[in-house]
Amino acid sequence: MKTKAMTFAAMGAVIIAMCAWIRIPAMVPFTMQTFAIFLILHALGGKQGTISILVYLLLGAVGVPVFAGFNGGPGALLGSTGGYMIGFLLCGLVYWLAESLPVLGRFRLIVADIVGLILCYAFGSIWFLQVTAHGGTVYDVGAVLSMCVLPFIIPDLLKLTLAVAVGKRLAAALKTISVVR
Repeated sequence: MKTKAMTFAAMGAVIIAMCAWIRIPAMVPFTMQTFAIFLILHALGGKQGTISILVYLLLGAVGVPVFAGFNGGPGALLGSTGGYMIGFLLCGLVYWLAESLPVLGRFRLIVADIVGLILCYAFGSIWFLQVTAHGGTVYDVGAVLSMCVLPFIIPDLLKLTLAVAVGKRLAAALKTISVVR
């Protein structure tokens, strides 16, 4: 990767971390992470955005307090909500793949965002079920959906809409930045 691309990917990881710290506590906390995920994907593109997500997850995995509630470490990533954070990587991969598809024109990226979000919800919910069951608390699928998915759908769609609008402008601004030699 070139210096500019690495810098933008690192900045994307920082934006995700900062948005993770904006949080309303709950079983699965309400954060601005999904806004950041969609923002960096639309601003940086699928490849760099996905790398930003991966860097964010790796920073958290090694203990840097980048997750919601200033948490970090393997325990935070492997805990009951870790599947949703790993699901962010699925969002990035779906977006990256969609960039290369010739179908649906401009709307393919928004469709990719929605598909990625659905995959994130699904992966995170399955993870939540497994981790909580291993810990001795057994939930049924309906309970997990009502706690971990349904309350987030409308806020996440609003964050997605805002991220697309801001991301387009940010992408245009980033294209004007040149690397000083």
